[in-house]
Amino acid sequence: MSLIKNGVIFGPSVTSITAETNKIDGEAVDGLLGVHNSLAYKVTEIERHFHSSGRWFEKATTPNGTIHVADRIGVGAGPIRIDAANNDWGAWVQVLGSTDTPIKVGNAYFDPHQVVIDDVERANAYFVQFARGDTGDAGFTAGNYTEFVYDAASNKDTAIIHVQTGRAPAGSLLWARCKITGVDTGWMDFYFGLHEYEG
Repeated sequence: MSLIKNGVIFGPSVTSITAETNKIDGEAVDGLLGVHNSLAYKVTEIERHFHSSGRWFEKATTPNGTIHVADRIGVGAGPIRIDAANNDWGAWVQVLGSTDTPIKVGNAYFDPHQVVIDDVERANAYFVQFARGDTGDAGFTAGNYTEFVYDAASNKDTAIIHVQTGRAPAGSLLWARCKITGVDTGWMDFYFGLHEYEG
């Protein structure tokens, strides 16, 4: 806020204030390359979430430890498989490696957002979790996970399932697991999609 006393401006100049207020409707903003969590940053983040190109993944043809586990669709080894344990969560399966993102060079974050179920072993309700961290358990313990329910008895189709996740720094490891209540094992095959952010 400027204070004018005896014709002298103290504080931000009118020119600098105008330069910033013009960004509301008269000039381009820096968006995700601007100040983190500024209004323009947040608006652009929302815009990218709803209006950006999706990229889809399948199991890597030639995986490399935790570095590379997923290929882009059309060049990989088919859907990713997770399997339930005996009335419990199955083992975490890594679905994204440290070099699998960014897809576009220079992008800084990604957002796992959609899943397509390819096939399931049982006509039951599957509980599915995705976690981000050095291991699935580490991500889960830190609260960096999301979950959804897939009712195979009524939904065994290839419709896109939207999942709500937070943005992850490029290079983050992603894991998945499932559970079927009251059942011993039950695999699920799926593909997943994400979109990326430049900042």
